[in-house]
Order: sequence, then structure tokens, then C-alpha cells
Amino acid sequence: VDLKECLQSAEFISSSDGKFKVLEDGSVYTTSALSLSAEKKTFTILLKDIQEQVQKKIQVDLVQEEKKTPNTRHARDTVLKRTKRRWGPIPSVMIENSLGPFPLQIQQVQSDTAQNYTIYYSASGPGIDQDPKGLFYIERETGNIFATRAVDREQYPSFQIICFATTPDGYSPEVPLVHTIRIEDDNDNAPYFTQDLFEFCVPENSRPGVVVGKVTAEDRDEPYTLHTTLKYRIVSQTPPITPAFSLHGDTGVISVLLPQLDRELVPSYTLLVEVRDMAGQPFGLCTTGTVVIKIEDTNDNAPSFKQLQYETRVEENRVSVEILRVSVVDLDEPGSPGSGAVYEIIRGNDDQAFEITTDKNTNEGILCVVKGLDYETAKQRILVIGVNNEAPYLLAPHSQQLSQSTCSVTVHVLDVDEGPVFKPCLLRLDVKECEDVGTAIGRFVAEDPESGNSEGIRYRIPPGQCNWINIDDKSGEVRTVRVLDRDIGEMRRGQCNVTVLAIDRNGKTGTGTIQVCIVPGNKNFPRITQTDYVMCRDRKPICLTAQDGDEAPYSAPFVYRITDRRLASMWKLTPHDDNSWYLSPKSDTPYGIYEIPVSVIDNGGKRGENVVRVNLCDCVTPTECDGRTRQLSGGNVTLGLWAILAMILGSLLLLLILITICGCCGAGVMHRQVTDDCANHNLIISNTEAPGEEVMDHNIIPLQNTCDQGGYGVKTGEQQTFEMVKGRGNTLESVKGGGHQTLGSVKEGGGQTVMDTCRYSYSEWHNFTHPRLGEKVHLCRQDEEQKHSEDYLLSYNYEGKGSLAGSVGCCSDQHEEEALDFLDQLEPKFRTLAETCIKR
Repeated sequence: VDLKECLQSAEFISSSDGKFKVLEDGSVYTTSALSLSAEKKTFTILLKDIQEQVQKKIQVDLVQEEKKTPNTRHARDTVLKRTKRRWGPIPSVMIENSLGPFPLQIQQVQSDTAQNYTIYYSASGPGIDQDPKGLFYIERETGNIFATRAVDREQYPSFQIICFATTPDGYSPEVPLVHTIRIEDDNDNAPYFTQDLFEFCVPENSRPGVVVGKVTAEDRDEPYTLHTTLKYRIVSQTPPITPAFSLHGDTGVISVLLPQLDRELVPSYTLLVEVRDMAGQPFGLCTTGTVVIKIEDTNDNAPSFKQLQYETRVEENRVSVEILRVSVVDLDEPGSPGSGAVYEIIRGNDDQAFEITTDKNTNEGILCVVKGLDYETAKQRILVIGVNNEAPYLLAPHSQQLSQSTCSVTVHVLDVDEGPVFKPCLLRLDVKECEDVGTAIGRFVAEDPESGNSEGIRYRIPPGQCNWINIDDKSGEVRTVRVLDRDIGEMRRGQCNVTVLAIDRNGKTGTGTIQVCIVPGNKNFPRITQTDYVMCRDRKPICLTAQDGDEAPYSAPFVYRITDRRLASMWKLTPHDDNSWYLSPKSDTPYGIYEIPVSVIDNGGKRGENVVRVNLCDCVTPTECDGRTRQLSGGNVTLGLWAILAMILGSLLLLLILITICGCCGAGVMHRQVTDDCANHNLIISNTEAPGEEVMDHNIIPLQNTCDQGGYGVKTGEQQTFEMVKGRGNTLESVKGGGHQTLGSVKEGGGQTVMDTCRYSYSEWHNFTHPRLGEKVHLCRQDEEQKHSEDYLLSYNYEGKGSLAGSVGCCSDQHEEEALDFLDQLEPKFRTLAETCIKR
């Protein structure tokens, strides 16, 4: 087995199975007769490096060698043959550093057939570059192996000798023999410590059993023998007092033994330790070493003042001046957190006029004045100062809790002639926005500290500051010099600090500060952001929203009110949120344009008047109204001058057109004959939607029964005839009345009478109705109120043959046409009727 490939520096080689032995060169031998079964045999080779503490394992599998089956014709060659006994002595042992005598016989090898013997040997061990020469030899005739000198096991742990046996004629009847010579260890190496000096630290007052450190030693003799079994012990301790530490004999671990390690008494310990092999037996070899254990400081000593009372003096109004140094005593290690002093003022410094710090170099407390003292207020101050350490205090075992050390300091204040003093030195004055110029906003006066009054003190404001206020030089009264408005320039910040000087009779000055703060006021009126609205027939409420330039509490919430009583009965306001209210009409409010006065009151009580213009329009969408109302109502509805003039001109124009049409119709009957077949203009009676009033008038034409029950025109041949039917069956033949012609009397030419056929031509109808319609229109004009009656006849243009709506006749000429532009501008009621018809 190649051992060096697995572990180059193997010092210990062993086999897990006692039936096998492994030499240093990797040769594997059986120690007894071995019979292999059908299963393979397995064992492990263990390699160890003692110095490097490395261990490796090699697994070896032995398989029975397969035997070849001989042919049958050579079966006679398979008979058993006698074999010679193999020569092989057991491994030899040589004592390390043997005293001889030399040459020293080690072993003898013999062969039954050979007579001459020779050897070749090699050494195995750490650091062997080449085999030693002349160390072993063998007698050629006897086979005795001799050693020529002593061997060091640490240098050559073992040797492998290869023996060759030959006959006198040079024939080798034997296989070469590998023989091992092991050097048996002698305790010739004393153990030694791995360090010349071991240094450890342990906190003071540590409990017994606390591990301090570990000492280690080594021995070059053969491992795992008594020669390398070491024992440790403490030989001596410095200082030679009660033993403070213990040393474990097998492991070399040092532990605390003394329950009270006090650094202030013994800062460090020096231990002389010994290590001995042969398990500590007196005849074993030993070596000593040194261990130094330092005791680390803990804050187990509280600082204390050297003096309990101090006195010092300081002039009044002195600032940032050192007035006293105090010192303490601390037994802990200097420079450590356990001895660093931390001072504090426990009592007498309510105004924070004093401050105490620590001088890191001397550990003293430095007392300073950081705020000027006033002799007139207090002629002396008594301070109580306490001291602690930077590190928290640790109570030592079997000791009592200590109280904090304190000292008393009396500070005497010396009187000094000083200037006026403002009380308070900072005065805050709040000014409402937009106050008048010259408004008194406060008074800022100073006092003489010696006299305690303000006599003879004058005041002034140095230039270069915000020009908002001035101060009376004698009384100290503060007044505004500008209108303060937070919306203007530098005033947007809302405040300004003004320094004021107070000068006494001796010319000494004192300073004070006035902080002028502009308080938001109620200077703005609440206003409605949008005042023009269009409300359609759905009468959806309008959301009125107001804004106020003021800040809280002078802005929202707002309260809305309608100031006009008459409009308040037609419109109502309901709250929505703090800024908005809903405006909605009541159910009986007619259409029209309304100008509603609405007052808005902010949270500060300031009232803003607004006029909301609402066009209550009969529309579906606001765009239909186009800025004008579509129906005028009574009440508060007003019409403009141009609307009134348009209405008058329209009425006159309509009357003029009616007169012109009637005049043209009359002239056409007198001077022109209309042929019977010209029926371009037909008058067709439409159904009556409701019965009219009973009117007794000689201008009304009574009608008689007709033979047909329909109202329609029939054209026969070349002549257009009419068939007039009324619900009661009256016809034109039954007309009675003096001076009036009947339709039969005006018919021209012969032919069948109208009474028989109930059919008349257009010319006959025109000649019969024209004078009567003219007389009717004339009577309408003569009405007392100059208004048209509701039952007078209206003229309609001929719509053409086959119209779905039917045709109506007119008294105008058949070639004349009326203007139909008025159909593009229908009134709201007719527009609603048209929309309803379209939907149906």
C-alpha cells in the first residue's frame, strides 16, 4: 500500500485486524495462517501524524485469487507437490540509545537450502533524506544481523532490512525476506512548554472557578506512552500569600481559587508551574515555566471629595468664567472608567446659571458661571455637588453599598454698577392685521438694578430693523408705524424681532427684544365664487361655494341667508358643508330670471353681500337657454328695453301682414275669375279638440246637413270640388240672413246644383267665404282692448296633395305664399308639444 500518497508524514501505522501487519514501506503481511472464504476480507490501515494531529484511514479489500481450471488431458499435473518452508523471522526490537556492546546482534535469519546471506536496509522516520550507512550488517555464513552503533528513535523510528539467501554458486532458492527492526523508545526527552511566558488577565472580585487561562507543554518521546504522559502543578506563587489560583494537572487549565481578588491590594500574580512526564512520577523528566496573571480593575471603589465645603467669589453678570476646582480620591486604576470622575450639581442650580465639567488630565471638577448672576436678586448661592464614576459601580463581595459623595460650595456674588435691565428681556406683542397706524400695542420698560425703578431711563430702537413699530423714548409705549398686513412683502412671515436699547443717566445701556407677531384678523368679506347659474326644468339644487381670504378662526364655517323676504319665500338654502350651501327653488316658483341677494357670514361674524343670478329655464340642458329665459313669469321677472321693443315690433308686423293678406284676397275675387280646376289651395276642416263657446253672431254662417259624413276634397275630371262636413250635418246651402249670398247663388254657369251633389268648386267657395272673413277680421280689429279674439279664423298655406297632416284652405290667392320663418322660433308650449309628438 502506498502510505506516503495518503499521509506523507505518518508516524504511527497500525491495522484494525490483528491478523495483518503493515510495515513502514507499505508492505502488508499476515501474522498467522489465513483461510479466505467466498466473501472478501476487509480491514483498515490507520495512519497518524502526532505533531500535526492528523489521522488518515486506508481500507484494504482482500479477494481470493481465482484458480484456472486445467484441461482434462493434463489432469495428472494437478497432483500435490511438496513445498519448502518459507524463512521469515518476526520483527526485531532495538533499544534506543543502547549502550552496547557493539556490534550488537539484533536477529538471525536462516534458510534450509542457502548458505550465503546479504542484506539491504532502509530507515523510516521524520526528516530522513537518505539511509544511514554502515548501521547494520549481516554475517554471510551465519545470517546474524548486527547493529554497529546506538540509534535515536526520534530520528530513526524503524528500519526495513531485505535479506537475500544464495547458494555458493550464486543461486537464490528463497524469496527475499523483508525484516523490520523497530527502535524502542527511551525516555530521553524532557517535556517543554510551548511558550516561554504565559500572560493572562482576570477581573478582580471574580468568583472561584472562573477560568483564567491554559498552559500547554509537549514531549518528543513516543506518543501514547508514559514517556509522553504529562502532569502539571504550581510550584510557587508571587506574592507568597494565600494561593489565589489552581492548576489542573492533566489539562493545564488555571482557575480562580481565592474568592477575593482585590486589584488595589495585589495588581498581579506570578506563578511558577512545572510539567513532568511519566504521569508525574518522581523519576519522570520535568520542566518549569512562568505564568503572569494581571488583575483587571473594576469600579468597586466609589470616589470621595477631598473637602466637604468650598467657598468662592464672582462678580455679578460675569459669564463663562471659572470660579472653582474640586478634586476627589478614587482607589481604582487611574485613567480607567472606574476612576474617571463625573460631577453634577445636585441642588442650588435651578436657573442653570452654573455648570461643572471634568478635567480629563487631573480628574478635577471645574465649576463655571454660564449665566450672569444678579447681586440684587441673590448675594450668595449655595450649591451641592455630587460625584460618580464613568463606569457603573460594582459592589464587591462581602461589602456594603456606599452612598454618593457630595460637597457644599458657597458662591458669593459681588456687586457691580450695571446698566438697565428689561424684565422680561423678550416681550412678545400680538398685533391684529390691518390695525390703524399709531395703534398702541404694549409697553416695554427697563429697570435700574440698583434702584429698582425706571426713572431717568430712555428708550430707542437702533436703525436697520423692520420698520413696523416705534417706542416712546420716555414711557416705553410701543405703537405701530405701518398697517400690518400678512399679505404684503416682508410681512408674509408674520413676525419680526426688534432690539430695544435702554440708556440710564450714567450712559450704561441694556438691551431687550420685542417680538412683534401679526395675528390674522377678520379683514376679508366672504364672497361666493360663482354667481351666474342656469337651472333647467329638473330644478337640480345649485351648490353655492364661498371663499374668505382670512385664516381660521375668521373663515369657515359660513352661514348663508337670503335677505329679500319675497325671494326667500320662493327659494330656500340648505347646508352642504362648512364652505358650501345648496340653493333650490320651491315647487311653485315660475320660470324666469331671478337675482337673489345672498349674504354670507363667516365664523368671525363678518358679512359679505352677494347677488346670485339664476335663470330658471324650461330646458333640458343649460345650453338651450343660451343666456336668456324661455318663459317670462310674473312676480319678480323683468324684461329689458330691447325685449319690450322686439315684442311691440313683432305684434305690429303680424298685424300688418294679416291686413295685407285680407286686402289681396278681396281684390282677387273682384277682378279675376278662377277656373274650377285650380285647387292649389284647399281648406280642410280638422277635428275639433274641444267644443267652443255659444256665440250668437249674424256673421257666423249656419250650415245644413249634407249627404256625406266626411271632410275631404274630390277632384272630378277637370274641376276640383269640396265637400264640407260638420259634426252636426249643416251645409252651406242652409245659409240664411239678409243681404248674404248663398253658395248656390254665386255659382257660375249651369250644371247640377250643389245641393244635389254637395260638391262645390274652389271659385265658388272663395267667392262665398271671402267677404264674410273680411268682415270678421274687421270686427276683430274693432275689439275694445285691441286684441284678437280667440275664435277668429287663421290662414294656412297649402301643404300639397297627399300630405300626412292634411290640408287647410286659405282666403289668400292660390299663387300667394306666406312666410314660414315663425315656425323656427316656436314658443315653449308649442316646443313641448312638438317634442312630445316626436317621441310618440
